[in-house]
Amino acid sequence: MKNQESDFSKIVDAGVSRRRFLQGGATAMGMFLAANPVAQAVAASTQPESKLLGFTKVATSTADTFVVPEGYVARPLISWGDPILKGAPAFNENGQQPASAQAGQFGDNTDGMSFFPLTEDRALLAVNNEYTNYKLLFDHKGQAMTADDVKKAQAAHGVSVFEIKRTADGWDYVSDSDYNRRITAYTEMQLTGPAAGHDLMKTGADASGTKVLGTFNNCANGETPWGTYLTCEENFNGYFAAPGEGVELDQHQKRYGLKAKDRGYQWYKFDDRFDMTKEPNEPHRHGWVVEIDPMDPTSTPLKRTALGRIKHENAAVTVADNGHVVVYMGDDERGEHIYKFVSANKYQPGNNAANRNLLEDGTLYVARFDAAEGDVKGKGQWLELTYGKNGLDSSNGFNSQAEVLIYAREAATVVGATTMDRPEWVAVHPQTKTVCCTLTNNSERGVKPGQPVGGPNPRAENKYGQIVRWREAGGDNSATTFDWDLFLVAGNPTIHKDFYAGSANINDENMFNSPDGLGFDQAGRLWIMTDGKYSNMESYAGMGNNQVLVADPETGEVRRFATGPIASELTGLTFSPDQRTVFIGVQHPGEKDKPSHFPAGGNSKPRSTIMVVQRKDGGIIAA
Repeated sequence: MKNQESDFSKIVDAGVSRRRFLQGGATAMGMFLAANPVAQAVAASTQPESKLLGFTKVATSTADTFVVPEGYVARPLISWGDPILKGAPAFNENGQQPASAQAGQFGDNTDGMSFFPLTEDRALLAVNNEYTNYKLLFDHKGQAMTADDVKKAQAAHGVSVFEIKRTADGWDYVSDSDYNRRITAYTEMQLTGPAAGHDLMKTGADASGTKVLGTFNNCANGETPWGTYLTCEENFNGYFAAPGEGVELDQHQKRYGLKAKDRGYQWYKFDDRFDMTKEPNEPHRHGWVVEIDPMDPTSTPLKRTALGRIKHENAAVTVADNGHVVVYMGDDERGEHIYKFVSANKYQPGNNAANRNLLEDGTLYVARFDAAEGDVKGKGQWLELTYGKNGLDSSNGFNSQAEVLIYAREAATVVGATTMDRPEWVAVHPQTKTVCCTLTNNSERGVKPGQPVGGPNPRAENKYGQIVRWREAGGDNSATTFDWDLFLVAGNPTIHKDFYAGSANINDENMFNSPDGLGFDQAGRLWIMTDGKYSNMESYAGMGNNQVLVADPETGEVRRFATGPIASELTGLTFSPDQRTVFIGVQHPGEKDKPSHFPAGGNSKPRSTIMVVQRKDGGIIAA
């Protein structure tokens, strides 16, 4: 462990102390560096050639297709509306299929996903279905909603679990498998942990505060060593409304982005759960990490309140050397925070009956990143979010651990957590246990109070994003202190000659904006997926459609692996155990009426789709 820590220190020192700014003439560079010491610190050093990246880089693209490197092949596995339950009808793009059809079909807007092996040639995929686009879901484009339409929209959300099998052409999904399951916005779930049963969790439909219907806006994911799937509830606030004149929301509701005005989903009109004037506590029952057993289609999903209520992006799980389970989480909103949960009990290999309760009890922390002025590396501390500690008591409005967890964002503010540039996916290196998190962008940085420029958020009105990296003290993922640096700073070096060009491992051949999805493969390659601006104009000129990139964590080299179709986000990433197949999600192609017809082409309706990517020679992906 000592050697791993030393290796991390060498990587950080090499990346920061030897960094030099490569853009512009000597005079202009000198003037800029003198005025901006942060740019001087972040500009990257010349990297040695990567031994991990063995594929030919892909150029940017604005085409309505999914592009992979030379020597690779990609094909659709499943698309929104494909049937996965027995008796479900085939997809009809006329927008007139009822809720009962969608309830048996693959959900919309595929996002985070995980691969669960059954045998060498069979497996389950558990996939998030984040939201839906009414212009595509309904023939009336959401302008004449009925109760069944709301039920249909709710059925398009949640999670899809389905079997896949290896074939001569790669992998296909099994439409009639007994494992297949849809988990939607009206599936019954159980609340567990400290907040379960609290008065703030009780509603007219559930006086116990322990049973809740549904999960929705499921963004990214995680998987546990005991074989369960973690789905993360992100922008749950957008589904609630408080109709009527003069409704004033309280500080708790405002902090979580709840508004009186409907955002367009119109669920409150036909489902009282989403009318806050009737059920003010219902929003407290969403914004959690949900644990699902993909192997048992009859199992009840469990909302794990010990992990806190935020706008969860993903849940990156690792086992610390001392046996405690650690879950890293980002809260995806401008000026919010990075969290860590450490289980009270230890993981017991082979004893899944005991392991199934590890996420029910533990300690939640939130991160503070410290740095000297102008530095983009430093120390950090995990601040405990426990009732009675660090000011989390009645003097600051908290009366129990349940309230600390229900209002985790406010607790994070009380203890002094660092506000971040939209923390999204977190990933843990499989060997070194170093942790990375995408900070996708933040137009409010340096503009809004409480969001100063500095440390891991070094640019005002950040439109490009960055990736922060840290290593826990002693290599112990359950530790309460860490060292951090910036792995990369995205930018556009073709139009900027200052810090907005990005770090120097970003160039005109690999530039991108808004890193979002993130994951390591078994060899330690860092996979980066983007959800950014695809206008290909002005600040984003030359970047093309959203993309997948692969980076070498040691050398810093970044190489583009894939590009998506028009107006899509590339998100969701999982590998087969042999690392010879990668599954990548294409979300919302053709959003905002952009001219996409992916994947079927012609004049077809665009559909979110999971792509299967393999090498033609059957080799290891990206090697």
